[in-house]
Amino acid sequence: MSAFKNPFDPHVRLGAGCDCGRHRSQAEHEAEAAALRNGADLAADASEEALNRRVIESAAMRALFPHDETRRRFIRAVGASTAFAAVSQFLPFGALEAMAQDRKGALEKKDLKIGFIPITCATPLIMADPLGFYKQQGLNVDVVKTAGWALIRDKMLNKEYDATHFLSPMPIAISMGAGSTATPMRVATIQNTNGQAITLHVKHKDKRDPKQWKGFKFAVPFEYSMHNFLLRYYVAEHGLDPDKDIQIRVVPPPEMVANLRAGNLDGYLGPDPFNQRAVYDEVGFLHILSKELWDGHPCCAFGTSEAFIKENPNTFAALYRAVLTAAKMAREPKNRPLIAKVISPPNYLNQPETVVEQVLTGKFADGLGNVKNVPDRADFDPFPWYSMSTWILTQMKRWGYIKGEVNYKAIAEQVFLATDARRLMAQLDMKAPGQSYARFKVMGKEFDPAQPEKYLATFAIRKTA
Repeated sequence: MSAFKNPFDPHVRLGAGCDCGRHRSQAEHEAEAAALRNGADLAADASEEALNRRVIESAAMRALFPHDETRRRFIRAVGASTAFAAVSQFLPFGALEAMAQDRKGALEKKDLKIGFIPITCATPLIMADPLGFYKQQGLNVDVVKTAGWALIRDKMLNKEYDATHFLSPMPIAISMGAGSTATPMRVATIQNTNGQAITLHVKHKDKRDPKQWKGFKFAVPFEYSMHNFLLRYYVAEHGLDPDKDIQIRVVPPPEMVANLRAGNLDGYLGPDPFNQRAVYDEVGFLHILSKELWDGHPCCAFGTSEAFIKENPNTFAALYRAVLTAAKMAREPKNRPLIAKVISPPNYLNQPETVVEQVLTGKFADGLGNVKNVPDRADFDPFPWYSMSTWILTQMKRWGYIKGEVNYKAIAEQVFLATDARRLMAQLDMKAPGQSYARFKVMGKEFDPAQPEKYLATFAIRKTA
């Protein structure tokens, strides 16, 4: 099987055919070679440790070199040792092998389906597939590209997906029965912080003041999204009522650029790479990055149902480790070009690599004639702060998505798994905060998670009925 071959051997093929290239299949090759070998090498390579190592190395090399001949030419040119050393700078092979050996408890379920929307917010969850992080945990994961957030929600409710890429507010809403049947969902990690923008059509370059946006048509990816709540917050701080002065439509992220080009939208607060793609296609420009509204804000999350966690605790822990390991790698700026390469292909984001790299590295054109350098334009801090959940609840109440009294503390601490995250992050030598609540500022206004109702009362523009 190609997953167990040495990917740093230039004579090995990782795709179809056989190692030597003279046979129609590897099976034919092996049959001819069987009489000539004594099996000693095969036995040595078949140890659990060796097989684990081959799986992760082969997955990484396939991701880096989709065309096998390119990989073989590279290794012939620099040598196996140099190739391994170069790739090891980006991929923590040793740590992954050690982590695999430390696995405890049999996996209740190995074959899993995880949904995702093709946006850079899902970077850790996506990259864990081509780079072999799921396989390293003994999991066979099918990451399924999904058309929109309502479908993600429905497939989780119908148990078609075992776990999924969520918008951070979604598990809160689903758990409370807002917009769907109440079903307890849990946030294991924040997939990304920052990484969004308000993009406007190029015809609006002279309308940079939001007070000029009355009558504009905006898109957000889902009602229960940070995009919706941040857009509403932003325009309200500039004196506009988002329910009266502008239109906000739900549009799946992959359709945002086309709708902007067609004139169906004046702009959107959406996820990347579709902000940068609008610049690339010369149909839009970046009005403001979301980090300029709230630096370090959550956007997407990785999570599953409470029922799945109870039924499959060891599988859930393995999934958790895989996604956290990916987040750890994604946080390192030096790894961003490599990550852009492995998540850009058609089965993942299906975007030009240069667009994705601009987002992840923070070196980008803004569509206004400037080249910006914002290294933390997107980041991947996985810790699910309870205070993030609390802020989301205040905005859900502010705009009428939930009504009546809200037990902020109970809901935040039920849905966001901060304690579990802290424990598993420590196991992986990842820094986790010692506390689970923190104050932060949104557009200059401080949020104290201990006083959510007092914060909510400070807003003049809100839904009153």
